[in-house]
Amino acid sequence: MDVLWEDRDVRFDLSLQQMNMRPGEFVIQTFNSVEDTKGNNGDNGKLLVTNLRIMWHSHTLPRVNLSIGFGCIHNITTRRTNSKLRGPTESLCISTKCNSNKFEFIFTNDVSEQGGLFVTVMSVSKAYDSTKLYRDLKLRGSLIQGKQLKMLPKEEIYNRINGVWNLSSNQGNLGTFFVTNIRVVWHANMNESFNVSVPYLQIQTVKVRDSKFGYAMVIESTWQSGGYVLGFRIDPIEKLQEAAKEIQSLHRVYSASPIYGVEYHKESIVHEDSGANDGQIMAPVTEDLDIDTSIKTDASVAYFADGASYENNESAAPPVFCPELGLAIEPIKPGYTLKSLWSIL
Repeated sequence: MDVLWEDRDVRFDLSLQQMNMRPGEFVIQTFNSVEDTKGNNGDNGKLLVTNLRIMWHSHTLPRVNLSIGFGCIHNITTRRTNSKLRGPTESLCISTKCNSNKFEFIFTNDVSEQGGLFVTVMSVSKAYDSTKLYRDLKLRGSLIQGKQLKMLPKEEIYNRINGVWNLSSNQGNLGTFFVTNIRVVWHANMNESFNVSVPYLQIQTVKVRDSKFGYAMVIESTWQSGGYVLGFRIDPIEKLQEAAKEIQSLHRVYSASPIYGVEYHKESIVHEDSGANDGQIMAPVTEDLDIDTSIKTDASVAYFADGASYENNESAAPPVFCPELGLAIEPIKPGYTLKSLWSIL
């Protein structure tokens, strides 16, 4: 399985392949007339909400697009903005953080549908945040109650293996293994809070290796989950090999059709694009244009949260003419002069 990035990254000007659905991803709702007020004010486009991310692309230039993973979102609000298409209106404002960069996105829909856009994005974001056990490795969580696994929706237990030694410490800890269609879970018999849940999504390899404790099953997690190496011993060796083969098989099945856990149902949802769920977001477009590729631009610059656009910020002061420079500049803050600013440099 390819490394999952769709819900954990913010990307701009994606290729057609990156905009299409990955296995297990599906469109929840489509909005066909949405303006990217922050970065492309005046440009109408299509906004899609999936179970992993929010995507927008321009109607006129589909190569102008963006993808916002729900794992990067930390705030969703509405704000009064000035849209070139719709004038002063309420818009959806999404604040994100990706790596060390903070981005802000503002989307403006038709007034009659703006509330639906906000409700859908907010609801799916909450559903994403509440289902992290489907996607993230969890150590010492609230996973077991009364020696039984707390089941997730759509989860099925395929095997329960007793007498499994966790080799994370020098002496080892005796516990129980749960093998399901979504993850593998181990907990210590003497202390239920000493446990680990590893979704198949975060499993890199499952192998049987020789160790100082004898033959053990080694589960290596992906770099996204911290690159853990977890060792488990099961006696006899035949039972160990059987358990490893079962987990390897379930991992392959899961990789072909992942379950990310994000569900959102609304009877009034109408998919405006009947083909939205077939995995293809944009049809290939042949543009009769000569593009100068020597000019390098960074599409993300317009979305930095620290730099507000004058077009979208009614409270910002307009630029003023500076006779000393012969240019229009941002008004200098009180207490500063042009000379003092140059002295800093």
